Amino acid sequence: MPVITCVEDLRLLAKKRVPKAFYDYADSGSYSESTYRANTDDLAAIKLRQRVAINVDQRNTRTTLLGQDVTMPVAIAPTGLTGMQWANGEMLGAIAAEKFGIPFTLSTMSICSLEDIASVTSKPFWFQLYVMRDRGFVRELIQRAKACGCSALILTLDLQILGQRHKDLKNGMSVPPRLTLANLLDLASKPGWALRALGGRKTFGNLAGHVKGSSGITTLSQWTASQFDPTLNWDDVAWIQQEWGGKLILKGILDVEDARLAVQSGADAIVVSNHGGRQLDGAISSIQALPAIAEAVGHQTEVWFDGGIRSGQDILKACALGAKGTMIGRAFLYALGAMGEQGVSLMLEILRKELDVSMALTGNKDIRTVGPHNLVR
Repeated sequence: MPVITCVEDLRLLAKKRVPKAFYDYADSGSYSESTYRANTDDLAAIKLRQRVAINVDQRNTRTTLLGQDVTMPVAIAPTGLTGMQWANGEMLGAIAAEKFGIPFTLSTMSICSLEDIASVTSKPFWFQLYVMRDRGFVRELIQRAKACGCSALILTLDLQILGQRHKDLKNGMSVPPRLTLANLLDLASKPGWALRALGGRKTFGNLAGHVKGSSGITTLSQWTASQFDPTLNWDDVAWIQQEWGGKLILKGILDVEDARLAVQSGADAIVVSNHGGRQLDGAISSIQALPAIAEAVGHQTEVWFDGGIRSGQDILKACALGAKGTMIGRAFLYALGAMGEQGVSLMLEILRKELDVSMALTGNKDIRTVGPHNLVR
C-alpha cells in the first residue's frame, strides 16, 4: 500500500484500480473540459495571506450547515454511479461520512437506493433530486426520501439537458459494463474491482422496480435519457417545495440573478456550482462566481460552494470568499475508488488536517471567522 498524503495520491490509486470507463466517467468534463480545468486552476491561483505571532491554539473547524453540527464545513456531494467506483459505494460513503460527522447526499442516479442508505445509517442523510417528465415518479421519489428520514432535499437545476462528455462516448460507458474486448481486458487487469462487483448492486437503485414498463438496465437507461425535463422552471421549484415541505437546497447556481430568484423561491441554501464542468463548457469556474453571489444573497440564505476542491486549503479559500459550506464530489469518488470506505475516511481526515494547519498559518482559530482578510488581494 503506497503512502497516502493527499487527494492526488488517492486519484492516482483510483485510476489504477477502477475500470477505465467508470474512472473516466468521474474524472471528466464536457466538450473541451475548459471549465472542468478552470475549477481547479482558479482555486490554485488564489493566494493565502500568511500571518505570524497570533495565538492559534485550540483551533475549531466545526460549524453548522442548515442548523446541523458538522466536523468541518463540508458535505459529500451527490454523484451518479458511485457504486460503480467501488461495490455498494454509496452505502460505504454514507457510513464514512456519518462516522466523520458530515452530511452525505445520495444522487437520484445512484447505484444503491434510498432504502439501502437508510439501512446502514443511524442519522438523517440528504437526497438529491432530478426533475423528470414523469411528475408522478418525482412525487414518489420525494415520498421515499421522506420515508427514509432524509433531512434535506437538494434540487439540481443545471442538468435538464446533458452536456456531451467525449470520454463516455468513446468508452461506450454503460451500467453494468458492456462486455467488449477492450472492456474485458480492462476488467481482467483490475481483479479486485471485478471480485467486489460480483457481490455489489449493479443497477440504478432508485429507479429499478419503480419505473413502469421497465425491464432491465437498458430500458432504465433509455427511460432516464428521455425523462430529464428541459421545461424545468421556478414554478416547478415551488411545486417540489410544496411536495417536500422540508429543507430545500438549490444546486447549480452560477449567476447572481439566478441566486436572487433562488432566494425568492424560499431556498434554505444554494450551491454555487457548474456541475464540476460537466455541463456548460466555457462557463466560469465556481470559485470565480462565488464572491458576487455571496455578496448579493449571503445575508438571506446559506451560500455553499462546489467545484474543484482537492485540499483543505481549497475549503479555506471558498470560506474566505463567502461560502458557508462546501461540497466535495470528485475527491470523494477518488477516495472511494482507491480504497473504499477506508479511503473516504482517510480523505476526510486529510482535508480536515490541511484545513486546520492552513487556518493556523493564516492566523485563524475558528473556521467561522475566516474571510477575505485571509487572502492576498
